[in-house]
Order: sequence, then structure tokens, then C-alpha cells
Amino acid sequence: MNASENLKNTNEKPVKADIIVIGGGLAGGTLSLALAQNGFAVATVDKVDMAGWTDQGFDGRASAIALSSQRVLASVGLWDVIKDEAAPIHDIRVADGGSPLFLHYDHKELAAGDEQAEPFGYMVENRSIRKGLNAVAPKTKGLTYFAPNEVQTLERGKDGVRATLKDGVEIHADLVVACEGRNSPTRDAAGIKLTGWDYKQAGIVCTVEHQRPHDFCAQEHFLPSGPFAILPLPGTKDRPACRSSIVWTERADLWPIMMDLNDDDFKEELEVRFGDFLGEIEVVGPRFAYPLSLQYAETYIAERLALVADSAHGMHPIAGQGLNMGLRDVAALAEVLVEARRLGQDIGSLAVLEKYERWRRFDNDLMLGVTDALVKLFSNDIEPVKLARDLGMAAVNQFPDLKRFFMRHAMGTVGELPRLMRGESL
Repeated sequence: MNASENLKNTNEKPVKADIIVIGGGLAGGTLSLALAQNGFAVATVDKVDMAGWTDQGFDGRASAIALSSQRVLASVGLWDVIKDEAAPIHDIRVADGGSPLFLHYDHKELAAGDEQAEPFGYMVENRSIRKGLNAVAPKTKGLTYFAPNEVQTLERGKDGVRATLKDGVEIHADLVVACEGRNSPTRDAAGIKLTGWDYKQAGIVCTVEHQRPHDFCAQEHFLPSGPFAILPLPGTKDRPACRSSIVWTERADLWPIMMDLNDDDFKEELEVRFGDFLGEIEVVGPRFAYPLSLQYAETYIAERLALVADSAHGMHPIAGQGLNMGLRDVAALAEVLVEARRLGQDIGSLAVLEKYERWRRFDNDLMLGVTDALVKLFSNDIEPVKLARDLGMAAVNQFPDLKRFFMRHAMGTVGELPRLMRGESL
């Protein structure tokens, strides 16, 4: 019996599910779809009313979706809903302030023979992905969203999981997965410790329209206060490539001042960093600021519990890999659980969950280390360091094999990929 059918009887007896997913956003929602579409009964609990989470004022961020991550979204049916609201990334240009030396990736360099080159990935506004979840989740057999709602008590034991929700609904399952973000109550209640540090920076996020087209090129400029990214978004029918998402990293002592500026003064500060290569710019929609930090959980698993995405690890947005690493977790966990069920194993057992942790721990730790090193390397203006990093970027341009490796890494096609990230079914 699937979770949707059990929901009809919540006044008489507990809801029976295979898996409880706490947090139904970008990562949690994708995981819920992947599991339900592969035969699991999934109960997904989220604090937010899904009807309102597609508003631009809810979350103004856009995410860089690597090619491998796009395959995951496609596999669960989200891509068909959101593809017209996504902009391909055909080029990546990285520059160090005003230095004449820069790094340039062109997706055409990875084309094989007469085949058309695939993009590095896509830029998609977070609200578009949520809109896709709103469209696909209600039609997915075996998946029930309890939202807005939250877990009041959670018991994890040898025989299973029991969750009581705020409205009194009780859910019994074999496994609970925490996808609640960085401040995960489920992780903390399990006694899983965190390690991390504050970068004393914030990411100021807004959307701009500009006079000239971006030609689907993602640009990142390294300034003394941190990276400044100009990321291509779809435009309008008349101006299809004249809108971009801005991620402006600013020091802790300055970002509140920038956020308090009136619209004209904020635009003036933005123009100083943006430059004039795309012509006149205009800020559209609200602006947001998100404090930046690094954190990682000492373990991704506990008794009948798995941590996924930001509940397990959070990184600096300097390489745009936060959601991509979360979707790798999603694809890996879904594959491990599907395989365990085929073998008749208990999906909530530590023996099964340890396979997930072994698969994901090294990859995530490596990315956390790389992003942390990049932040420390580029968030300063020390001349010898600046010269070394500029020469390093210029050197990559001169070594085709090394450059192609980095380009494939940007696509997310390097390493031991789960089936969903290879475009294969489970």
C-alpha cells in the first residue's frame, strides 16, 4: 500500500511508508520523486506551504545545474517542466580583477567528431525547480507531501522509525532521510557533530537585465572581497539573453551597508563591480544576502537515518557546486536503496547506509577542500599570490588535456557517477 492510500486512514491508524524524507525542497523533493518512482512509499514532510514557495520573494537564488545534475532532474520528470526556464552555459570565463590573464572554457572544445557539443550545464532559478516539484509531485504514485507540517517527535529504533507530525499524524517507516538544510534539527537531535567555519562574507544575490546579450557565458571575477559572478538566465521573447543572476560576495562588515542602500546607490555600487561589457544594467526584483560558511557532518548516517545535501555538508558558492553535490547525494542514495531492496536487504540497516556514506564522503570532502582553498586563494589582493594565481589560470589555457579535464569536472562528469547522473535508469 502506498503512502497516498494510507493517508486516507490517518484518523484511524498510522501512515505506513518505506521512507520519511524531512525537507521537500530542491534536493529532498528530487530524492522523494526518485524513490517513489522506483517503487518506494515515501512520506515527505516540509515546513513550508508549497503554494507559496515559487514566489521570487521566497528565494531569489538561481542554481548552476551541471550537465550530470540535469540528467537527474530529467530522470524524475522535472526537466520537461522547467527546461524552457533554463539557460544553457556554453562558455565559462574566470578573471582575476582587472588582470589581462584569464581562464576560458568553451563547450565546443569537448565535442566529439560531428556530434553537437553539450553545454556545461544550465542556470535555473530555484523557484522554477520548485514550480516543477509542484507539478510533478502530486502526480507521483507512492509520494505524499505533508506540507506545511513538521516533525514534532522522531523515534529511531532497531525495528523502524516513528514520526509524529505537528498536526498529530503518525508515520511509521524503515528509514528517515534529513534534507532540511544546514540547520538540520534531525541531524542535531541524532547527536551528529558539525565541523566548520564562518568565512565572514555574505553572498548578495539579485537579478539584472542588461542592454547586450550574455551569449550564455558564465563569468566570475575575483575581487579582494571575494568572487563576483554574472550567471546567464533566460530573458524575454524579444531579448532572450539579456538577463543574469548576480552572486556578489562581500565582506561581513560591508554587506549590511550594501543591503541598506537605496535602489540607485545599490545599482551604482553594482555597476562598479559589474563593468560595462553588457551595456546598461537594471536591477529587477528583490535582493537577498546569505551569510557564507563551510560545514560538514562527522558522519552522514546514524541508526535508520541518512543525511543528504546541505544537512550533510555546506560549501562556499565560489564554484557553484552546492546543489550539484547535493544531487549527487540524491542519486547515490537512491541507487543504494533500490539495489538493497532488490537484494532483500533492510533499507534502514547500517550495512546499507554505510555504502551510501562510503560513496559520497570522499567526493564531498574533496569538493569542500577545493572550494575552501579557492576562497582563501582568491579573496585577497596580495601581489605575489595574485601573480601566481593569474599565471596558473593562464597556464591551464595552454595545456589542452588539463583544460579538458577541468571542463569535464564543470560538467559533473568526472568520478564514480551514479546511474541517474549518467542518464541511466535505476
